[in-house]
Amino acid sequence: MSELECLAYGVGADEGVCLLLKLGRYRVLLDCGLTDLSTLLATKASPPADLVLCSHAHADHARGLLALHQAFPQLPIYASEVTTQFLPLNWPTVNPNGSYEKADPGHSISLCHALPWRTSIEFFDGLNVELYPSGHLPGATSFLLTYTPLPEDDRSPRAYTVLYTGDFFLSNARLVEGMPLEELRGLEPDVLIVEGSYGTARHPHRRQQENQLAERIARAIADKQSILLPAPALGLGQELLMLLRSHHHFTGRDIDIWVDGSVAAGCDAYLEILPHLPTSVQNFARHQALFWDERVRPRVRHLNASRQVLLAQRPSIVLTDVTADLSQYYADNPGAWLVLQPQEPHYGRDQARDGGQGAGEKPARPTSTDTESRDRGRNIPATTQPSSIFLHPLPHTETYLLAQHCDGPGTTQLIHNLRPQHVVFVHGSPTYLADLTGLEELHNRYHLHTPAANSLVELPIGETFLHAAAPEASYEGELTELNMSVTITLPDAITVDPRWQQLADTGLIEARWQGDELVLRGLPQRELLRPNDRLLDWMDANSPLRNCCGNCRHYRSQRCWNQLSPLFEFKVTPDGFCPVFEPIQTPEERT
Repeated sequence: MSELECLAYGVGADEGVCLLLKLGRYRVLLDCGLTDLSTLLATKASPPADLVLCSHAHADHARGLLALHQAFPQLPIYASEVTTQFLPLNWPTVNPNGSYEKADPGHSISLCHALPWRTSIEFFDGLNVELYPSGHLPGATSFLLTYTPLPEDDRSPRAYTVLYTGDFFLSNARLVEGMPLEELRGLEPDVLIVEGSYGTARHPHRRQQENQLAERIARAIADKQSILLPAPALGLGQELLMLLRSHHHFTGRDIDIWVDGSVAAGCDAYLEILPHLPTSVQNFARHQALFWDERVRPRVRHLNASRQVLLAQRPSIVLTDVTADLSQYYADNPGAWLVLQPQEPHYGRDQARDGGQGAGEKPARPTSTDTESRDRGRNIPATTQPSSIFLHPLPHTETYLLAQHCDGPGTTQLIHNLRPQHVVFVHGSPTYLADLTGLEELHNRYHLHTPAANSLVELPIGETFLHAAAPEASYEGELTELNMSVTITLPDAITVDPRWQQLADTGLIEARWQGDELVLRGLPQRELLRPNDRLLDWMDANSPLRNCCGNCRHYRSQRCWNQLSPLFEFKVTPDGFCPVFEPIQTPEERT
């Protein structure tokens, strides 16, 4: 048996993250976000680990802790101080009036014990843990574990180090500072367990993301539309509120911001950890209320059943649970509402183009008969009959990016600064993680692992690096030129990739030149059924709206930001084009 092993009970946001790290004689459970604990609790005679470390309070990392604690009350669970205060939000109780309240705060104290930052703590002989902030969410923690075999183990006294990041973010957000990379630089752990939520995707700077979202909300309000912002209880909802309260598009404006459900409970939880928030936020709170304020514009208020009638009187902004029945807000006048859904990184881009609800990169302008109907379907009470879903008009739905995880360059930056021997990627779609392991700059320097759920990864530590073969990322084929056609033959191994279904959806492909390279993309049914009047513009070279990238409304900072485009997030030339071109509005249309 290797000194270091990692048993993955759960590695994704869907089933939850839960990893059992074996360091010699000790077993450490990293997070417990499982929705089904049957595998973990298979042997109830003894606990599955010697201790549990919880990286942060989001449900996909923490929702299984209560059941685990109930099954093994003596199993110690540790986290940062802020995380121990946030954890009860994963198990809310609902009052008769429909409002949320936290579980018994005293119960959270016995459930989880708080640990200080940057202090090495010895839990057992030879096993030490040190906590560092991870960004992403207040209290989110990276755990540095150091294991030194004891003399009686008859093994080398060499110490082994493992760094588990949980979810991490290098950039500063409104309510949490980024991961302090300078404190970890050159650490050289033997093993780095890191998330890869966004794969190799590249994102604009955080402030640019915020400005794009603020501008979109401001345009909607100018058009007399109300805004509906579904969000989870912790993190994104509070970041949105701070953005709306402090951005120049909204400060001082006569706007009502309503907060409902568990998002409101999350705001109250943030107020209890104010001393742990960034200094700028504490200074803000000295002059005005952080969230609840009916005096300073824009006003922020609790929304309840008696106040919902006010939504129809004037354009408003509503933040509510991501799982709520959204129709309760817009039912009276769907056309007056704009629903802005957050982009979820753990869904692949291919699924997003198929219209998956909450997809990582869902089309920015979905049609009411495609993605919006499926979005609505997730927010319909269980008693609603499926046949009634499409009988009601739906509001316009778009998505926005306000990332809380690192993109590809941020992930590789962390790895290169830490210089580990092994890198274990978790928390991302298999295709996104495969993109990361396919990077030559990574697989030439490190041992890379992407474990599936319920799999064991051995992590042998040596003085020399054994070069690991790069995962297959390209396919060799043949090209045959006939009199009237060209045939491209590829090996059937390409069909194993889940993205193949998107390419082969209709059996039709589109080919175009991009520099000296020929780019192929599949044509899905949705595009074939869509009216293609824009072809007329392609034929007219003199048209001021000819569909080149420079005239597209999604062309900004020399990059394509159309989530339907195969060039999404790539740097493109102004004279390029793609079949999902959308023209910039003319001055007459703007007025």
